[in-house]
Parts: sequence; structure tokens; C-alpha cells
Amino acid sequence: MITPNLIIINANIITLDEHNTRGKSLAVTDGVIDNIWAHSEPPYNEIDLSRNPEIVDLRGKTLIPGFIDTHNHLLMYSLFRKQANCSTPPNHSIEEILKRIKNLAESTSDDEWVLGWGYDNTLLKEQRHPTRKELDKVVPDKPVFIRHTSVHFGVANSLALKLAGIDEQTEDPVAGFFGRDEEGNLDGVLHELPALEPMQAAIPVPTTEELANYIGEASTDYLAQGITTSTDAGVGLDFGVKELDAHLMAVERNLNPIRMRFMVLHHLLDKNGIFKNYNANQLNEEIKQRSLGKAHLDSAKFFQDGSIQGLTGALREPYYCEPEHTGELLHEQEKLNKEITELHYKGYRIATHGNGDRAIASIIEAYKTALNHFPHIDHRHRIEHVQTATDEDLDQIKELGIAASFFINHIYFWGDRHKRLFLGPNRAEHMNRLEDARIREILYTLHSDCPITPISPLFSIWVAVNRLTREGDIIGEHQVITVEEALRSMTIYGAKLNFEEDVAGSIEVGKRADFAVLDQDPTKINKTLIKDIQVEKTFIGGEIVFTREKVQLN
Repeated sequence: MITPNLIIINANIITLDEHNTRGKSLAVTDGVIDNIWAHSEPPYNEIDLSRNPEIVDLRGKTLIPGFIDTHNHLLMYSLFRKQANCSTPPNHSIEEILKRIKNLAESTSDDEWVLGWGYDNTLLKEQRHPTRKELDKVVPDKPVFIRHTSVHFGVANSLALKLAGIDEQTEDPVAGFFGRDEEGNLDGVLHELPALEPMQAAIPVPTTEELANYIGEASTDYLAQGITTSTDAGVGLDFGVKELDAHLMAVERNLNPIRMRFMVLHHLLDKNGIFKNYNANQLNEEIKQRSLGKAHLDSAKFFQDGSIQGLTGALREPYYCEPEHTGELLHEQEKLNKEITELHYKGYRIATHGNGDRAIASIIEAYKTALNHFPHIDHRHRIEHVQTATDEDLDQIKELGIAASFFINHIYFWGDRHKRLFLGPNRAEHMNRLEDARIREILYTLHSDCPITPISPLFSIWVAVNRLTREGDIIGEHQVITVEEALRSMTIYGAKLNFEEDVAGSIEVGKRADFAVLDQDPTKINKTLIKDIQVEKTFIGGEIVFTREKVQLN
């Protein structure tokens, strides 16, 4: 006889177990699933009700495992929520962006920076980046910096450039450059992460406590999308170790109830980093201890190229719109091989950003080198985004046991421009090859890369099963996957990627009671409507952490 503290009844339970079992009621004891029944209510004569369990009546709504987003940037998103929204929509011109920046500046104190996020030069009427001179006209007396939607570019006004120590004599960094106008003067645009580093270093950093509070506020948006486990894919990218401290404070204080995993930037782990004397187990244990067991180390994070839409993804063949340009690798191959091998030896799982197929091949080579030196069968090293992998790349990924996390939202948000401008029709048709990954039995997941695109697992699932673009085109119809497969890619496959398939990712006895309640069954409705499904409740460890206000289920 079980003694639960939660019973869910009258549910449409999609377990996503190996047999695709459906259920209608279940019981939870101390955060773990105790039993699942095929009937709308459990046999109460077989249950000890002495703990007065909470009974949640879903009235036929759908219960699924909580979503696992394996690649996003929660801390960055939490900061962007405080800044000017320069994205498209709502802005369609540089003039509209400048107006937003000016409005924010008027409410910003004299000693503060004016920050914005999300502009996309390829969607603006002018088809270009804003410039330093344009920012100077609307805000000449305060530093201004706006980050591109890809996060690989930004534009600053003159005062911000001065504070960052960037002037006409500043040399371009390796794998990045400072934009210049027709006269050869700085135009304020910073291209790629190395060029952004001095700007990011100049921007005042919020306190650790402020960052933790921001994370807590932003986590509510994730919970509202049914996310119960989340991986921040760039801890240390902008503010170094303070980002990890803030994350751990947010979790420890329960400001953020989501189960968190952290990709820690490799420069914090190498011979000059703050964690240089740690191996992976030691760092993971410290993270677990400081978070009261609620957070874990995911991996060591590298970048090996930029973005396709920024023309900085490293391709084998030239860009469609620039026949002489193929992008650039961020690390020389020998150096990448060495760094990855060293961290692999210390027990770290590696996660490396690769959009272009040349970058993907480079990452594969680095992983292969590490595995040849120090074999490890179940390493689950990761490649992030995997936009333009070829058949050869996918075969190598399968052979080496590498996992892939696909930035599927790219199809909707940039697919049209990839087809017209960046990759051309043929390569665009072969982006984000989910079906080819499935056929090869590659371990893969989908992700939002929030705030690059909005956080919404259901939207990512919708893209994966429809492959529709903003303009209504279908790109790569032969790479469509089924709704059930897409659900798995954001639940049980995510758990496997996290080495947690025994305790998470499906609704089975003995697993965590992490659930999302949906107002419709995604496997039963027209697949074009999946993005409109509402998350009505989110459970973590059997506790309700989100309820949609307009819906009363119990």
C-alpha cells in the first residue's frame, strides 16, 4: 500500500515510456511517482490516505513529462528583460529602434548605461546595422550598447566605445573585428564575441544578489512554458564566475525552482581559470552542495564559429550572397584539440557551438582526438545548434557517440533568409536534419537558445513537425519528424542528454514527478495548431510551481 501526498485524477497521461503507455491517474509520494493507473481515479482501497494527499482533478486535460530545454541562456534572458526591446517585431526600422533607445535613456540615471537587445539587421527596412553616429544623435551623453539578436554582434555609441577603450587605433581581435564606415572610421558595430569582450567588460556588472533576483523573475516565464529542467548554455560568457554564483544563489534561495544545469565557459576551467584545479566531479559536487542538490554541472562550453545569419558561421562552401566568404573558425584546430583533450581527460563533458558545417567538422575532429587519447564509451559530448551538418558529419557523430542539440527555431525565424541570402535553396533544405538524426539513432534534442528566440518548447515542437517559416514556406519537408518524436526530443531525450534518463524525462513509477499540464493533446490535434496549446500547470517534484491564472483545475 502506498501513502502518497499527491493524487492526480481524470487526466490524459502521455507517459512517453518505451511502450507509449497512456494513463488516467497517478500518485506521487515525496516528489516521486508511486503508481499510474489506466482508470480516471485510482483504487482508493489500495491507498493509505493518512497524509491527506492533495487531489488535483485535471478534468480530461493532458499530463506530459515536464519539458527539458537543453540549451538556453536564462541569465542573459533575465538581463534582457530589463533592457530596450529592439527586436523585429515590434520594430521594423532603425528609426523605431532609436526611439526606444531614446525613451529608455530619458528614464535612465546619468551614471547608467542604456542597453538594448534583439535587433536584426536583415529584418530592418534599411537592411543594415544601426551605427554609432545614429546612436550619438539620440543619446550623446550616456553610453549606449545594443546587442544583436544572434548575440554575436552589437552596436555602441561613441561614449560606450570610449569607455570600452576602443578607438581608431585599436587592432581587430582574432576571429572578430570592429566595423568601419566608408571613410575607414569606426561605425560602432562590433563583430563576433572577441570584439564584444572589451565592451562587455566595460558595462557595469549588477551585484550577485541583483543577478540572482533577475534570474528568479525570469524563471517564471520558463515555468509558464512547462519547463522543469533547463540548461544555461553559457555560464561565464559575460560576467565570469559571478554568473555561476548568481545562478547558485537563485537556486539555493528557491528564487528559481527549475532544476538547473550549467555549461561553464572553458576559460573558467583552463590553466588560467578560477576552476583550473578542479576536475569535473569536483566542480559538480561543489555546484550540488551550494545549490542544495538542485543544480548540476552540464559541460565545459566552447564556441567554434558564429552565426549563419551574421555570415560568421564557418562553412565548407561560400555563402550564397557572398561567393568569396566562408566564415571563420574561432579556434585553430590544434589548439582546440589540445584544450578539449585536456578537459575531456579531467572528466568534463564537452559542449561546443557549431552552426556551419566546417565548424561542425572541426568539432568532430577535436572530439575524435580526445577520444583517441583517452577512450570513453559513454561520454555524450555535445554539438550545439548543428545547423548545416552533412551526411558525412552525421555519420561521424553517430560513430563517435556524439550527441546533437538542434536549434530548430531557426527554421521559422531565419529560414526564408537562409534560402534567399545566406545558404541558398539547396543547403537551406538540409538545415536541422532531425529525421536524418533519428534514422541514425543519434541522441538529439531541440532547443530555443532563448533569448535568441522566445522560450517555448511547444513552439519548438511545432517547428519540428511542420518546418514552416515566417513567410509560410516549408523548408526541408523530408526532415519533418512526428509529434511523438518531437515530444520525446524535449523530454526523455533531454533526460538522456543530461544522464538522467533513470529519474526523469517520462512519466514512470520511480521517476521524478515533474509534469506539464496542457489544455490539448498535441498528438490528437492538427499539428499546425500545436504552438497555440496552453500550459495550464507545471509541477516540479510533485509541487505546483505554475498555474495559468484564468484556469481553475482543482
